[in-house]
Parts: sequence; structure tokens; C-alpha cells
Amino acid sequence: MSLSLIAKTIKASPTLALNEKAAILREKGDPVIHLGGGEPKSRAPMDAILSAVNMLNSGEVRYAPADGIPELKKSIIRYTEEFYHRKVNPENVIASSGAKQAIMVALQAILNPQEEVIFPAPYWVSYPDMARLVGAIPVPVLPEDGTFYPRLKDIEMRVGSYTKAIIINSPNNPTGAMYSEEFIADIVDFCERRGIYLIMDDIYHRLVFDGRKPISAYDYTKKSVEESKLLIVNGVSKQYAMTGFRIGWAVGNKKLIEAMANIQGHQTSGPSVLLQKAAVGALNGIQSSVESLRVTLENNRNVLVDQLRSFDGVKVHVPDGTFYLFADFSAYEKDSQKLSNYLIDKVMVLTVPGKEFGLDGHLRISYCGTIKDIEEGIERMKWALDPNSPNELYIGDRKLVRDWL
Repeated sequence: MSLSLIAKTIKASPTLALNEKAAILREKGDPVIHLGGGEPKSRAPMDAILSAVNMLNSGEVRYAPADGIPELKKSIIRYTEEFYHRKVNPENVIASSGAKQAIMVALQAILNPQEEVIFPAPYWVSYPDMARLVGAIPVPVLPEDGTFYPRLKDIEMRVGSYTKAIIINSPNNPTGAMYSEEFIADIVDFCERRGIYLIMDDIYHRLVFDGRKPISAYDYTKKSVEESKLLIVNGVSKQYAMTGFRIGWAVGNKKLIEAMANIQGHQTSGPSVLLQKAAVGALNGIQSSVESLRVTLENNRNVLVDQLRSFDGVKVHVPDGTFYLFADFSAYEKDSQKLSNYLIDKVMVLTVPGKEFGLDGHLRISYCGTIKDIEEGIERMKWALDPNSPNELYIGDRKLVRDWL
């Protein structure tokens, strides 16, 4: 069979593949613990559900405008003013089928083949393949100081004549690192001076811990919205625990947003009007669910950090936000894919290999599930890896004997 060059270079999303594997194992009745997922376990806000129900009861579920319904745009405009301190107009807003689509159509609107998009590493798994889908070149940048916090000079060293855009994801998936105000100010200023598009992937921006506050890149721009090449991407998936609703958005200058809407109109048309109505309910409704989720995640993070710190050989960076921790397991196994497979096969714990995020020897561990899953999952991992652990382990009524070390 003959396939395109793009089709031959794009692989399946490793995180989605892991979700599928977890579902298959559970269907078989295996006591799998999924510490690799990116879905909060809390329910979607009741205001979102009721808004969708009212829409369904009307029986009028029709096509939506390619760039989003006016009601949702109005909610995004209010949200942008409240959390980003910037007044924008409907023409500055596009609603998409998830923040992922918003980023994808932005890259399609910005990049030509062989142009480059830069992003700090570790990075979200989809960035490199999204760049390849438009024929562009992904350029990951690992901080030179070995931390998870990039500095402007790390980025500057990789910028060249083909650099067209930079993506910043803070708080970061997979590390949970929240970049400093100084870095955000520096990267905004740098992109404005060099005429480079800056895409802020802010999907986790309110899920931050230890008294931190969300950072608005608009606070550091010297340009108006129309003059700026700054694009803010956000959505309801993470902070409102509405992953399956697939509603995200982007805010930027009118010319870019119009181009993105034209592309999206041919790709998928507008996002589902039903799900947009649910997003309106979430954005306009009672916001206590966001704080409740944030507090739960901060507590879960603390439990996971304590569990891992009792695990000899594991290096732990304490996340500033999100619901992921990126731990260094290289003392046990430098090949993270091999290690991840080992943990699935031996103790049925799912984690995501660090090599998928641009840094091998690490595992991404999610703490958006239950405390019970976190504690039992780490106990199983410790048993499988630590030679000083007891030789036997019970998973439910199933007895495991460690006879492979």
C-alpha cells in the first residue's frame, strides 16, 4: 500500500495508546492501575451538564459557525479579561474541538514546509508530530542547566532564519514545572523583537500549587492584540475535568484567527454546538469545582512525592502545577520504554515513558486519580524494582512471586 510521506512519519499518540491498553486490561478483569492518564476523576460541573441537557431538550442541535458560537465567544472574552487582563473582541477568538485542534490549526496557519517551531523539552508528546503534519521542523530545546526550567538563552541558541514560532506550555506537561514570570516576560519580549509567533499553551494555567497564581503573557507585551503575534490557547478539558467534551479556544490577532477559522471550517466545521453550550455553562457557572479540583490535585501531589521519596534511586522534581510528575528512574533502567513495559507486564501499573516527551530515563506519573491508586501503584512499582523489597506481593487475591530479578 502506498502512503504519503507524512503518514509514514506520524505515529500513534502514546498517551492515547496507553489509555486504550488500560481499557483492554480492565475489560479482561486485570487489576490494572493507570498512573499514566491525563483525565481528572472529578465530574464535569453541574452547570455544564445542565446547559447541555437544556440544549438537547430543545431538539435544535445544528451546525455551529466555524469559529464558535457567539455565546461561547462572549464567555471566552470575559474569561480572558478576568484571567489575562486583556479586553478582546469576538474576532480575536476561535473555539475549537479541544485545545489540541486550536494549536494544530494555528500551526497550519503559521508554518510553511521546512520552517521551524521551537518548544522547551521535556514537551507534550504531540508537539513534534503536529509540526510534521504541516511539513515543518520540530526543534525541542533541553535546558542546558539540567533543570525543567528553560532560560531565554536556551531558546535563543536554537533560533535561526527558519524559526517561525515558539510554543510555551506552562505549567508544563509532563514535568509540572511552572515557568517564572521573568522567563515569560523575556520570551514575550524576545518574540516581539524578532517577529516570531509565540503560542502559549495554557491548558493547565489555573491548576497551580503552593500559593502560585496563573501568569498572563499579555501582562508583558508592549503591543496591542492586533499588533501582536501572541496566541493564547486554553480550554475546559483539564481545569473543569471536561476532557471528553473537546472544547478549547485560542485568542490572538484578527488576521491569524480568521486564517485559523478558514482552515478549521474545511477540516471539521465548527465544534459541536451541544458541547460548546456545555463549555458556556462551565465558564459562566459556579467556579468552585476548579478550586476543589486544584486542592485535590495538590494533596495528591504531596502524597505521590512522599511515596516516591521513600523509593531509593528515584529522583523527584516537585511539580508546581498540572497533575503530572516526571521522575528520574535511570538508576534502575535508562530505557524508559523498556521500564514502562516492564511495569505493565510485571505489576500492571501504567506509566508513560519519558522518551516520548524528549527525555529518556524518566517516567511520567499522573496523580489525577485516587490516593488509593497512587499508594498502591507506587507500592507495586517499588516491589518490582527495589531488590530489597519482599519476594511476594498480593494484588487482591492474586499472589505474585518476584522470580525474575
